[in-house]
Amino acid sequence: MPIPEAEADYLVDRRKLRRSLSFWRTLAFLAVGLAIVAAGLRLSGGFHPGTGNEHIARVAIRGLIVGDDETLKLIREAGESKSASAIILAIDSPGGTTTGSDLVYQEIRRAAAKKPVIAVVGTLAASGAYIAALGSDRIVANGNSLVGSIGVLFQFPNVSKLLDSVGVKMEEIKSSPLKASPNGFEPTSEPARAALAALVADSFAWFKALVQDRRQMSDAELASVADGRVFTARMGLPLKLVDQLGGEREAVLWLETEKGIKKGLPVTTHKPERGFDNLGLFSSVANLAEFAGLSRIAGVLRRGQAESDAAALDGLVSIWQGGKN
Repeated sequence: MPIPEAEADYLVDRRKLRRSLSFWRTLAFLAVGLAIVAAGLRLSGGFHPGTGNEHIARVAIRGLIVGDDETLKLIREAGESKSASAIILAIDSPGGTTTGSDLVYQEIRRAAAKKPVIAVVGTLAASGAYIAALGSDRIVANGNSLVGSIGVLFQFPNVSKLLDSVGVKMEEIKSSPLKASPNGFEPTSEPARAALAALVADSFAWFKALVQDRRQMSDAELASVADGRVFTARMGLPLKLVDQLGGEREAVLWLETEKGIKKGLPVTTHKPERGFDNLGLFSSVANLAEFAGLSRIAGVLRRGQAESDAAALDGLVSIWQGGKN
């Protein structure tokens, strides 16, 4: 008995759909496999961008600075690399934790003891990011770049009035009046406020001393820039906050003319060498797996990306928040 035309068309469409789905599933598995292989090569040292030939290393310091191991490792490896003749710090950050910024500064100074290091500011190098820039031998910034914001901040929410309005009270038993203060559930006591002010004052004094030492400022020059403001690089140049207006081209020229770095060396970005996200494969592989019906694989990849992006600031921070300073 011949198959009705409508049913025949249906069977043909089903076969085409199966072939298409099989193709995309195979492609998704191949992509995942390639991602795993690439990640393995990164972890085993297979991909070291530019480290085989003589070059100038570019290390990016962007976003919130928390002194994470990855950033410190990049700076350390650039400093220890025999093929990297110098380091350009590409800074674009509002700052971060005071301790994290100090850790980055210290790592930069260790690298600078081995080879020239120059900071190139993008849009912003404020507060903790300016601490990082201070670790370099020279600071170059575009005229409209923002620099400075020399100061330390301790912020905490206080919801005591909200709790009062809904009839909720937090009870506590503590070993001393200043234990876990402030806690946000009750008005901050004057002793607690004074204790926090002492923390801020101590870190602020350290920050100012660092600026004065690294930028060779007099007390009067320091006082004119240490009130928490940000400055454009044009304003900051006569104030000694930056050394030169310009960008990476000017930085390379300075390295060649003043530090004797060989002319014409490529500037190579040193990137993190672990994880799918750092390979740029997280999103693309997850989307492909989702399209091919491999939702479980896609979910695992996206959860990994979410965990890698999670970060929190706690304690003293040196960060510029536009409109809040």
